[in-house]
Amino acid sequence: MAEQIIQAERMEQLINVFGSLDENIRLIEQEFGVVIVNRDTELKVSGEEENAAAAAKVLDGLLQLAAKGETVGEQNVRYVIGLVRQGQEQKIAELTKDVICITAKGKPIKAKTIGQQQYMKAIANNTITLGVGPAGTGKTYLAVAAAVAAFRERQVNRIILTRPAVEAGERLGFLPGDMQNKVDPYLRPLYDALFEMLGTESYNKYLEKGNIEVAPLAYMRGRTLDDSFIILDEAQNTTREQMKMFLTRLGFGSKIVITGDVTQIDLPSDKVSGLKDAVRILEGVEDIAICRLTSQDVVRHVLVQRIINAYEKAEEKREKMPPAKTYRRTYKK
Repeated sequence: MAEQIIQAERMEQLINVFGSLDENIRLIEQEFGVVIVNRDTELKVSGEEENAAAAAKVLDGLLQLAAKGETVGEQNVRYVIGLVRQGQEQKIAELTKDVICITAKGKPIKAKTIGQQQYMKAIANNTITLGVGPAGTGKTYLAVAAAVAAFRERQVNRIILTRPAVEAGERLGFLPGDMQNKVDPYLRPLYDALFEMLGTESYNKYLEKGNIEVAPLAYMRGRTLDDSFIILDEAQNTTREQMKMFLTRLGFGSKIVITGDVTQIDLPSDKVSGLKDAVRILEGVEDIAICRLTSQDVVRHVLVQRIINAYEKAEEKREKMPPAKTYRRTYKK
């Protein structure tokens, strides 16, 4: 049995790291098979030498986050455990450095993982950024936060949000109402993010002035978009032709962010995803960044990460299986 001692600067940081009903500490104990004992501002970790050392690194990393004012939850704990197991604990200090945007209710929005931080840096440093990754990695939410921040700082005059109006494997039929009513269900995730960042009153004001535009992709044809922050969401459901049309809308002083998940394509089987095609064609082009987020960057419920990993493993098995043999039946005359 080995012991590791970790010293916290303040009791408030320890309370934050322990979590509600000590759930964070119990999670660390279960993951590494150790026992963690608290005495004043000191933590003692007991267990097999390698496990105790790893658990101590996790606790030290979580105390660093708590010292920066971050509320430590299960997602933070699991992410830090993942970094320590990969030997990347030095990256913990890089987490929660910069606030991207402040919501209408005063909540700071930050990148919560290394992958998300790289995504934000790519958006800041490139004219076009493609964010590709599974559900729950914050692709759209962080892009909207970056757009609102650029708009508030007067780097752009407009925010334009768009996505293809493709049904997710269902036939919804004819929806009632005018054009806006018909496309609203497809654009709802974009509205939700904007409402949170700006507040309903500010959103409606900017919408009336034309500073904010939320429209289906078809409405981008024939336009040149200057001084705008443009986000194309659910880009995996664009065709090759739609993606090329969208990319060529870029005007002076504008920035484009394209987000999508290539595992959730709702196009007919005979259509090639415009996002897949763009990633292949644009790789290495100057001033265009391609960010690939993974299940490690998921910031939703922990089950979302497990579901994504399970589907990835199933897909890998399917690809390794030999093609099924076909037999041709012959008939005697």
